[in-house]
Formats: sequence, C-alpha cells, structure tokens
Amino acid sequence: MQTMRDLVEMEDLPPPPVTPGDPTITLTPKAVEMGKKQLAEAGEPSLGLRLGVKGGGCSGYYYVYELAKKVRGRDKVWDFGGLRVVVDDRSLEFLQGGTLDWEQRLMGYGFKWENPNAKGDCGCGASFNV
Repeated sequence: MQTMRDLVEMEDLPPPPVTPGDPTITLTPKAVEMGKKQLAEAGEPSLGLRLGVKGGGCSGYYYVYELAKKVRGRDKVWDFGGLRVVVDDRSLEFLQGGTLDWEQRLMGYGFKWENPNAKGDCGCGASFNV
C-alpha cells in the first residue's frame, strides 16, 4: 500500500523522459483523448498509461492497460499529444507496428488494438495468439 509520502513524492516527479526516435506503435487521436481522460479520472497519480501484453486469456495472450507507477530501465516512453505511454520491451515485441484505437459499440467500449503480429484472436477481441 502506498503511503501519503509516496503519493506526494510521485506527484513531485517530473514526467519520465521520452525515448529517442519514433514510436514503434501508433495511437489514434481518440485513443489519446480517452487515455488522458482515464488518467484524469483515475484519482491517483501516475506517470502515464502503461500498455502491455501478458500470457493468458482464451487465445494465449491478452492486452494490459494500467496506470504507469514507475518506469523501469527497459521500458520505452513516448509522448502522444501530451499522453505519456510506457511499454516494456517484452510487450513491445508483440505490439510493434500496432495501432491502438478507442472503440465505442452498442455492447461496450474500450481500447482496441489493430495488431499486425496477432495471427488470431478470441471472439471478444481481448486476447490473441501469435
């Protein structure tokens, strides 16, 4: 559990430095807008939006969207129109060349990847295989 001191120190941290070079993922304007909105509504300090991939789900891997609480040495950090995005290098192997969008449908809404590395996905679109 974070203490009040941890929260104050996190709020005082400067934004993490941006990784040199062009990002190897893309975010649509709507994804940037909704990412900023989610960070603002989270009610807790963060360094940005962490995007990732973890093993599991019905197809083998699933996408992760979290508040970035820290930046690790092997993380990449990019700025998309004022939204800092943090991606670990292992997840980037699966996401490289992909585009993150925000989708609004009759039955729900949320982030959605157009991932050229995915060979297939499950019916709900939350998990994929390579």
